[in-house]
Amino acid sequence: MKVVVIVLDGVGVGELPDAHLFQDQGSSTLPNLAEYMGGLNLPNLEKLGLGNIVPIRGIEPVDNPLASFGKMAERSPGKDTTLGHWELMGLIKRKPFPTYPNGFPPEIIEPFKKAIKRDILGNIPASGTEIIKKLGEEHIRTGYPIVYTSADSVFQIAAHEKIIPPEELYEMCRKARKILRGKHAVGRVIARPFLGESCSFYRTPRRKDFSLLPPRKTVLDFAKEKGLETIAVGKVYDIFGGKGFTKHIPSQTNRETMENTLMVLKDDWDGILLANLVDFDMLYGHRNDPEGFTIALKEFDDFLPLLLERVAENSLFITADHGCDPTTPSTDHSREYVPILFYQGGRKATCLGIRKTFADLSATISQILHLNFPVKALPFFYA
Repeated sequence: MKVVVIVLDGVGVGELPDAHLFQDQGSSTLPNLAEYMGGLNLPNLEKLGLGNIVPIRGIEPVDNPLASFGKMAERSPGKDTTLGHWELMGLIKRKPFPTYPNGFPPEIIEPFKKAIKRDILGNIPASGTEIIKKLGEEHIRTGYPIVYTSADSVFQIAAHEKIIPPEELYEMCRKARKILRGKHAVGRVIARPFLGESCSFYRTPRRKDFSLLPPRKTVLDFAKEKGLETIAVGKVYDIFGGKGFTKHIPSQTNRETMENTLMVLKDDWDGILLANLVDFDMLYGHRNDPEGFTIALKEFDDFLPLLLERVAENSLFITADHGCDPTTPSTDHSREYVPILFYQGGRKATCLGIRKTFADLSATISQILHLNFPVKALPFFYA
């Protein structure tokens, strides 16, 4: 049995009850996007039951959806990519990762500067595209890397590829990762290479994430220990620091991730495939680009018939890890419910309701693959 999990990065479906604690009142990625665009045209997601989860302009509820449908709340205290993915795979974190709304303190920055043998620029919370516009020329003149953060638990380092080549930038990130431990153990250190000239700087696809290793086993580890394949397509491998995976298929874009997923599904294997479609978040949510977000959704919708054909009698989950509403003033992630669509050949679709944790997905995977994964969550169905 193949279990395929597709994470639509940042595609939330409405604010959680505690969204006000994260300054995310009013965030509702898919519904707000649909209103902004005058409606969405996603016929294949509509057939699966997307419109049955929450009202989405242009996406009608259907009487006999192909997939079971519902939405899931995040129990972990945050709205970070790492927290979201870990919880989907059954690791619920009780304490939030540290964040730095005023920049990083000297006890982090000074050891980092010593480790890389040069000064830095920035050390502020910022949009990645905006900070390279602001500091890109000074970076080229001085050779100092640009360090910044966001509302998430991230230590990001931006550098022009002709000034600090990507491999050198990655080594800087490894040094930062060694420093960022204990109370300063941020979820991710992220390399952000860019190219271009003044007024036209642009980020390249050679981004690389250096995540904390999950502190406990996930459903991926249990599947791997049972001798099943656990395949990462795209950035999910970095989110787990490679832990729990038997194979990694690198992918940079949504299209490449979708193509590689179809390619892997041709092969004969049993286990879990976990893929992340990063463009929704990285290219459109964080940049407040509703038009680009809509085009990316249509591209995924067009891909669905091929995916369903390859899944056949196996299991498919379509979900998200947090919100990233491109219609609000914020360019950060948003604390939202995420959709869940569960397609399994031969199973009649039902309403899954509102799940109390993303980890219900991992409990369901454990049930399908007979893993006996000890997670405090409930499977979607009882055998």
